[in-house]
Amino acid sequence: MSHERSKHDLQRRRLLGAAALVPLAASPLLLGGCASTPPLAPIPSDERTQPEAAALLAESAAAHGLPAWRRVRDLSVSYRGEWRPLIDRLQPELVDARFRVASEERLIPGEGLIAQSHTGPGGHKHVVRQSGRGGSADTGGVTVAYNGVPTTDEPLRQASALVADGYRLFLLGPMALVDGGHTLRLAGLEQVGEHACERLMVRLAPGLGLSPVDQLVLCIDRRTRLMRRVRFTMDGLASTRGALAEVDTFDFQNMHGIEWPTRFHERLRRPIPRLPVHDWQLTGLDINRGLKAADLGGTQFAGVARGPARALPGASPDPA
Repeated sequence: MSHERSKHDLQRRRLLGAAALVPLAASPLLLGGCASTPPLAPIPSDERTQPEAAALLAESAAAHGLPAWRRVRDLSVSYRGEWRPLIDRLQPELVDARFRVASEERLIPGEGLIAQSHTGPGGHKHVVRQSGRGGSADTGGVTVAYNGVPTTDEPLRQASALVADGYRLFLLGPMALVDGGHTLRLAGLEQVGEHACERLMVRLAPGLGLSPVDQLVLCIDRRTRLMRRVRFTMDGLASTRGALAEVDTFDFQNMHGIEWPTRFHERLRRPIPRLPVHDWQLTGLDINRGLKAADLGGTQFAGVARGPARALPGASPDPA
């Protein structure tokens, strides 16, 4: 019995090692990955938005609390999460597991600014992301520092910009897209757990991070109009071009007139179907501290950005 188990373990380790060497860019760009989620052709650049799709995005943004969001001058949030095995070998720059365990994040929506202060066993990582504001040709910029020392490593900069834009999308859902002028298309139905959802395809330009364009699918609850899932390409990082991932959102709480998801689960769809990637939770949130761009800092928070986000009632220090 022990010989058979050792043989099985050896085969498993070999399979995992081979999977870690699969280049993500070799995967075809299809928005799907199993029988329950048929592949969807990306929206071409010359396609026009469907009026019905624009209406669904507006309804969903309103359900999330768009009128209240427009009154938010700055937002402070905190997260804590756990990475699943294997993914750090597939995408070390994106995962950055030695630093990305807990984070404090600050957003100034009117200036297109996001700052993230990540912590982990490796110490402190500070990211300041300026979103592009000049159309599809302007993907914006990003600065990254590790333990107070700025880095010019391009894959790390690309990955950090992708993560910053992704977390904004996961938290805000359709509110992050409603003013973008992106191309929209309806794409049928999808079941997300117990929720029957309508699929809303988005050609996102500029894309996530430093990508000129990405393709999204938002799964909008037919009853509540909340976003239960978002599927997305990751073309802002050279090593993830052609890959596809999705994030499910759970346990919405209404604070300041906005519906905030407080738990998140991410999985890959390509190149490895249904591979669990990351579980994390929102642990703190407050608004309108009076943040200024200078408070976001180059290597650490300053001024009123320094204090932690106000802890959510019942938030656990560990991911649910």
